[in-house]
Amino acid sequence: QLQASGGGLVQPGGSLRLSCAASGFNLEYYAIGWFRQVPGMEREVVSCISSSMNIARYVDAVKGRFTISRGNAENTVFLQMNNLSPEDTAVYYCAADATRDIRCSYRGHEYDVWGQGTQVTVSS
Repeated sequence: QLQASGGGLVQPGGSLRLSCAASGFNLEYYAIGWFRQVPGMEREVVSCISSSMNIARYVDAVKGRFTISRGNAENTVFLQMNNLSPEDTAVYYCAADATRDIRCSYRGHEYDVWGQGTQVTVSS
């Protein structure tokens, strides 16, 4: 089971750190993806980190602003989000992919376990 948390209301230019905590399995052996979805829109990938060598990928819209990282001691993956803009407003989901690879996937259907989502609202 995955639990996403850390969302909230923040002003433009502000920061949030999302957490994706696992119970029942060790996140260290899974690729983790962060996705987001706006009502009425398709879910889109934001970032992911591979299970092997912890290689991170970011979509262009968040590159340089978001950082994905692992907290293995906490069995958690974090998404640090800086310089947030209203366009980042969405429900954010984390997901785990059991594939062992140095390259994590941007395809949601390849992820096996999903968290419940946490709302991020960027507004003045």
